[in-house]
Amino acid sequence: MSAFAHPRRSLLVAAALVAALSGCATVSQPSNVADTIARTPELSTLNSLVTKAGLTETLKSAGPFTVFAPNNEAFKAVPAKTLDELAASPDKLKAVLTYHVVPGKLMAADVKNSNVKSVQGSNLALAKAGTFVIVETATVTTADISATNGVVHVVDTVLLPPAPAK
Repeated sequence: MSAFAHPRRSLLVAAALVAALSGCATVSQPSNVADTIARTPELSTLNSLVTKAGLTETLKSAGPFTVFAPNNEAFKAVPAKTLDELAASPDKLKAVLTYHVVPGKLMAADVKNSNVKSVQGSNLALAKAGTFVIVETATVTTADISATNGVVHVVDTVLLPPAPAK
């Protein structure tokens, strides 16, 4: 056996090991808005409410959508009574959730100080100061999570739509 047999075999084993391990690497595949929310741990409360409200299929559709997604901490700040009312009324829950959604894909860099119409039908006030984006009273904490049918911006506050005029 030549002196090169062992190093060559070691090199082949190392190359095979690298190839096998690279196949195990997690590569983030583009996903729709609903799946993006579902795979983001800090949006687990929102994900369960989107499911409960029957909005998952809508957020998987063509869109595009911009979702201002309240994180789990934002939901903890909502009074228990309000959450109970939303849980008891699918229509109210759907209205609150769709108030966080804007038709179209609005990246943080594209935000202007203006109002935009939410899917729920009410206007949302948007403001931008430097790199900070504000939606009504919520601050965007993580911007521009791209999805195949839009974009998700994580916010620190649950927004409640204005009461309907009587």
